[in-house]
Amino acid sequence: MFIKQLQLKNYRNYSSLDVTFDNKVNVIIGENAQGKTNLLESIYILAFTKSYRTTNDKELIFWNEEFAKITGTIEKNNAQQIPLELIFHKDGKKAKVNRLEQERLSEYIGNLNVVMFAPEDLSLVKGSPQVRRRFIDMELGQIEPVYIYHLGQYQRILKQRNHMLKQLQMERDPDTTFLSILTEQLISHAAIILKKRFHFLQSLRKWAIPIHYQISRELEELEISYISSVEVLEDDDEETIENKCRDAFEKVMKNEIRRGTTLVGPHRDDLMFSINEKDVKLFGSQGQQRTTALSLKLAEIDLIYEHMGEYPILLLDDVLSELDDFRQSHLLSTIQGKVQTFVSTTTVDGIFHDTLKKASIYEIEQGTLTPLTNVKE
Repeated sequence: MFIKQLQLKNYRNYSSLDVTFDNKVNVIIGENAQGKTNLLESIYILAFTKSYRTTNDKELIFWNEEFAKITGTIEKNNAQQIPLELIFHKDGKKAKVNRLEQERLSEYIGNLNVVMFAPEDLSLVKGSPQVRRRFIDMELGQIEPVYIYHLGQYQRILKQRNHMLKQLQMERDPDTTFLSILTEQLISHAAIILKKRFHFLQSLRKWAIPIHYQISRELEELEISYISSVEVLEDDDEETIENKCRDAFEKVMKNEIRRGTTLVGPHRDDLMFSINEKDVKLFGSQGQQRTTALSLKLAEIDLIYEHMGEYPILLLDDVLSELDDFRQSHLLSTIQGKVQTFVSTTTVDGIFHDTLKKASIYEIEQGTLTPLTNVKE
């Protein structure tokens, strides 16, 4: 899978852009605030319909314009070409596949698979649980778009339930009838979310553990654990998970009413990464934390290929300078010849690898993209 053509209109600092990319490695060179990250972000948005940098779609629209448009032509291994289009207005967005508008975003997501690796992803290990939940949700949603549907329903009901809990918090003798109905609805989606997360985690371990072992020069063994707010096991079936969720909600209901918020469920879960049986977040060095993050990102590439039969597009947003020579080399060797990759950087000086010698090079300045001859011969 690769992006053959990308068109931007009124997007961020791009008033207009129409570019055809190489299906291997494309390097975007430029100073800060010229549009490197915006360009990579547009490809990410084309895959997920939303940005990893903002939750406000209005920020994507060029100054004083009414809309922003991102269009991409995707080519798959069978030479099938799929036009994708996203249009952002100030009051909403539209998503099109083969020029047909999609009723649900969950029907759109999955047409383009992307793995993003940016400096902030290095905090995947030491960041907040919300960062790790988002990692699961975005990657799992690509290979199983139905997961996005259940997650969206869960979040909608959760919002209603929290609103109800805040109302009950103010009552002296609260009637919990409607709360129980919302709880049952929440549980039905929670069980599906948890089961799919467990399946995803099994696949992630399969790829990430051996990759980490290689990058650590066979000195470290990685383990990935799911930390649930409900006492569920990875091999529990869906019905068992539902029953355990029900028991958990019954135990905390009075406390939830007192505090006015939902205290258990997938929205409070986390991942834990261990190296040689020690928690990397608490006891790992910065190098170990970065190796873990890199292992997870590289594992995503093979995981998506395993499930989709197509390699995803890899976006490396100013991340090579954050990695030492050994990790750089491992990353670039992994992608060489099989993954369309976009690398944004201020310079390729100091990066010595055959992958970059064969790359297509572009210079970017104030939202204008200019092809260059190869920087390294």
